Amino acid sequence: MKVSLFVTCLSDAIYPRVSEAMVRLLARYGVEVSFPKVQTCCGQPAFNSGYWDDARTTAKTIIEAFDDCDFVIAPSGSCTYMIHHYPKLFEDDKVLHEKAIKLQNKSYEFTQFLIHVLGVSDVGATFPHKVTYHPSCHGSRLLGIQDEPHALMSKVKGLEFVPLPFAEDCCGFGGTFAIKMSEISGAMVSEKVDHVKETEAEVLVGLDMACLMNIAGNLRYRNEPVRVMHLAELLYEGVKQA
Repeated sequence: MKVSLFVTCLSDAIYPRVSEAMVRLLARYGVEVSFPKVQTCCGQPAFNSGYWDDARTTAKTIIEAFDDCDFVIAPSGSCTYMIHHYPKLFEDDKVLHEKAIKLQNKSYEFTQFLIHVLGVSDVGATFPHKVTYHPSCHGSRLLGIQDEPHALMSKVKGLEFVPLPFAEDCCGFGGTFAIKMSEISGAMVSEKVDHVKETEAEVLVGLDMACLMNIAGNLRYRNEPVRVMHLAELLYEGVKQA
């Protein structure tokens, strides 16, 4: 299979270790991942703010970047779901509309790809720590990611999972929402961190670095010693320890 990495802005600019972990884990299963350098932002900030012409420009670049691969994988449910909006952006362009649907159908968030395409739920990891999990809104509500991360964590030796109270509540980031409604956003992430503290977990894990960055910022502000990790990082670190 020909697999390409959609790195996403945050992973590319701030958290490259997340994509590195994904690529190294996939290599263990014989999956060689390509990286089209022409790729850019998914266009979600412009799309959500009503600037659809600008969103079309970046969407067209993404469509062309991944046109010749079999699968596209990303470390973000939010950016992956933005691709599901591409057919709507190109309703008046038959060629791009068809390509957008094709891209939508072959795009996967990382845990979805591991479980549903590769059929892998046990990567052979060991991670002897107390862990809780935040399900990001786009991944859980829109992409339907529910059991995949739990299936992967349940196979990690030594991992003690602690459910996060009110886990389904938004962390308050929401992209431009955090800027336009900063006071509400701040209250939401503060409440989220309160619940993280309730678990007494050593590690908070998730599938979207935008949400994790927001929560990690509040944790640092409070000087809380909770480590924040993308699930791909946890699995790869666990594989190295095994």
